[in-house]
Amino acid sequence: MKTFISEKMSTIGLSGIRKVNEKALAMERAGKKVIHFEIGRPDFDTPDYIKKAAKESLDRGEVFYTSNLGDMGLREAIAWKLETQNHIPCKAENVLVSVGLSEAIFDALMTVLDPGDEILVPDPVWMNYVNVPRVLGAVPVSYTLKEENGWQMDLKEICGKITDRTKALVLVTPNNPTGSTLSRKTLEGLAKIAMEKDILVFADEVYERLIYDGAEHVSIASLPGMQERTFTFNGFSKAYSMTGWRLGYVAAPAEFIKEINKLHQNAVTCAPSFVQKAGITALCDEKNEVTEMVEEYKRRRDYAVKAINEIPGLSCPIPGGAFYIFINCKEVCARTEMTSQELAEYLLEHAGIALVAGTVFGDSGEGYLRMSFANSYENIVEGCRKLRECVEKLNPSWKA
Repeated sequence: MKTFISEKMSTIGLSGIRKVNEKALAMERAGKKVIHFEIGRPDFDTPDYIKKAAKESLDRGEVFYTSNLGDMGLREAIAWKLETQNHIPCKAENVLVSVGLSEAIFDALMTVLDPGDEILVPDPVWMNYVNVPRVLGAVPVSYTLKEENGWQMDLKEICGKITDRTKALVLVTPNNPTGSTLSRKTLEGLAKIAMEKDILVFADEVYERLIYDGAEHVSIASLPGMQERTFTFNGFSKAYSMTGWRLGYVAAPAEFIKEINKLHQNAVTCAPSFVQKAGITALCDEKNEVTEMVEEYKRRRDYAVKAINEIPGLSCPIPGGAFYIFINCKEVCARTEMTSQELAEYLLEHAGIALVAGTVFGDSGEGYLRMSFANSYENIVEGCRKLRECVEKLNPSWKA
């Protein structure tokens, strides 16, 4: 029998995050308790006023196709949001509404990248930015984010990795998995490089509303000369706890949006009409739910960071954004001769704590574990206690 699977599928694997989740769910089905720190999903319900808008849209019979580009009211609301909140020059013609952020990213990458093209991608990073270019026959070139540098990109390293084949660079701020935010100074330096080297920037800002301690979110497209070479990606999943609604968008120069729409038309036609109506309400009628959610995330973050830093062999910086803590477990790994993947598996099996090995996000993630604090405060307290007990059992001499 012929081999019917395309060769390009061998360039990618299944999500490492989902592998942990599937194992954790199997353990639960077997009667074991698991505390879930692996999934980047808000544990809050979608605000009632957003759900009400979707129900009212359905009741009005708005169940048909919208424009491929998206409902004009939503595109105008997104443009208004980007203009007023992100200071990005934007009109409806610069916006395409997608079925989740993932679709927008895939469509944009496919629009820009040809086989052999290079795209600079942070390491560690959410692996879609590596996997999609590989499927397209392009070359993802890693640049390293280091804890000792506050997870900021090294602009000298960036310059050294740009070649004649480089078309674009990916940045994610706030970052998944580190929880870091890129400073204005770093982004201004990157903007200068992008203009001098004539490359595009793919800016993932889906966690922009989840920032703490007065941190500033800067959209690189708002900097002088950058709107015309930046793709700004965002969505409704994280800020409004709408992961299952699958609503995202990309903002870019109109000539790029027209090209992206060719693929979008063929792939999905349009995002669900009544979900788009709910998106308009989320942007235009927002109350205090996002602020309250961020306050609760901060409470959880503060407890977890303090508890983890009190566990011998583990440490972590305070994340300035998103809902992730990137735990440095290098000392534990060295003493136990485990990889971070082996340590994550050990903690799941022996402590019922589902964490993700840093290597799921790239080679630079070795020696780290990602913890999502998008879980209840009570579960975070219990999970940190179990984490401490399990680490101490690995070597009783570590007890404080």
